[in-house]
Amino acid sequence: QLGHTYALQQPMDGYTILCTSASPYIPLSILLYNAPYKAEDFWMINLPSRDITLAATATDKPIDSFAQVLETLKKDPGSLSLGVQPASGDYVNMMLAVQAAGIDRNALRIVTYDGGGPARNATAGGHVDVGFVGGEGFLPLKDKIKPLAAFSAEPMKGFENAPTITQIGQQAGFQAEFVDGSQRGWAVSTALKNDQPEIYQTLAGAIERASKSPEMIKTLEGQELATTWYGPEASNEAYMASFATLEKHIALLKGS
Repeated sequence: QLGHTYALQQPMDGYTILCTSASPYIPLSILLYNAPYKAEDFWMINLPSRDITLAATATDKPIDSFAQVLETLKKDPGSLSLGVQPASGDYVNMMLAVQAAGIDRNALRIVTYDGGGPARNATAGGHVDVGFVGGEGFLPLKDKIKPLAAFSAEPMKGFENAPTITQIGQQAGFQAEFVDGSQRGWAVSTALKNDQPEIYQTLAGAIERASKSPEMIKTLEGQELATTWYGPEASNEAYMASFATLEKHIALLKGS
């Protein structure tokens, strides 16, 4: 919240670019912490990283599918430990899935962690039965986990064998709802775009050229980082859609 507030306070001269996890952090700071800005105050130039919540378990756990997880939790909601970062998109996705499957979410045995890194380590180390956390960070731990479900409409790159929550819902008879785990990338203030259009176009054009640079793409791919150029319109549409879903389920976030 401090960083986003600071970015909005800078001169509209094109020399300040915000690099951030736009969602869920801007929505969460507004919905939970009374931030002094609105979602519409930020204009996304490009959000190339769309991290997806991945439900996973350690390789030595006797869990082989997300359907098995749901069936186990239906019989006894406290029978499995679930690792997650509270007040996060991952938490919302976890709760929406169990709620849609008809599981009493108040009876779940949830273990919370202060960040995605600790939650991933706990999952890979078998300290929890199932972890719900951004999938990109699991890539270096692929040999230590079994991916169970990707909270997305399309298969997740790097974990293509993990069924999507949409597919799981169709097979189990419920309609899955989810938010992007994180949307990371470049933004400016909407005021800059509206009040200084020439400066905005210069800045946005520079970021687009850099994003499409073959040298930069090669470097990012070598670090397993996102390279997609979605552009401002698609990026803002995804950002505002995520905000709307988080706002719709604010009770879940406040209850976490």
